[in-house]
Amino acid sequence: MIKPAYLKEGDTVAIVCTARKFSVVEAKPAIELLESWGLKVRLGTTIGLDNFQLGGSDEQRIADFQDQLDDSDVKAIWCARGGYGTVRIIDHLNFDRFMKSPKWIIGFSDVTVLHSHIHNIGVETLHAIMAFSVVNTTAASIKSLKDMVFGKKLSYQIEANALNHIGRAKGELIGGNLSILYSLTGSPSAMNTADKILFIEDLDEYLYHIDRMMYNLDRNGFFKNLKALIVGGMTEMKDNSIPFGLQAHDIIVEIGKKYDFPICFDFPAGHLKENLALKFGHEVILDIKQEKVTLEFL
Repeated sequence: MIKPAYLKEGDTVAIVCTARKFSVVEAKPAIELLESWGLKVRLGTTIGLDNFQLGGSDEQRIADFQDQLDDSDVKAIWCARGGYGTVRIIDHLNFDRFMKSPKWIIGFSDVTVLHSHIHNIGVETLHAIMAFSVVNTTAASIKSLKDMVFGKKLSYQIEANALNHIGRAKGELIGGNLSILYSLTGSPSAMNTADKILFIEDLDEYLYHIDRMMYNLDRNGFFKNLKALIVGGMTEMKDNSIPFGLQAHDIIVEIGKKYDFPICFDFPAGHLKENLALKFGHEVILDIKQEKVTLEFL
């Protein structure tokens, strides 16, 4: 995998909308944060655009993202927020110049479209807080993003969950939002999970939807040759008036019983207040023990 150059003071980070809209006023805390790190900030032309839910038309979002991809002065692109819309533009983006001079693409949720697509062309990306997250996240989440973009070696330790499958695995870390990974199945942006460590998370889904997505991915071989599975936030799950009968973790446990790979539950990343940065496409060691879990970026 190609690793983009880590940032240094004076580098420029572009903030853009690939999906939901984001105003100039909303961008102020993110701008102040980046400037406090000694970075320059460029607001993309989509910041402040209002096309119903979206930050501009598809054409405007394509043009803005393409401009930032192609500009060698921009060293990272920080997606403003998720929601929905990135899949509408992905097939219209040209990554030729990006491949000659890769830069960090940063975000989570709907940005999983970019993580998955860019993984397939062989470049690392950052699953981390977005510009909108700055005012509502934790200091640890912000620090983890800073450490990642400036190239500090990271290792996370979290408490063990009783549902964990004990074990140790080494491999490339990939993944993102479960709903998005499910929606990309069969497309050119769907990722190959063989010999990888997969991270999944989701928000505001019906439990039977989680079940359907997990079974669909299973039937498509997503878990067949997986090294390990990391489950982040399964946040604000919903049930029907007639209960589904299983919680999100139960559904994942049920699928996991078919395989012998290690599984970590409740990793602090995803649609959570604590959303620790993850470097996708990077080799990691996941060590799940009875008392603790360690995720080390090599």
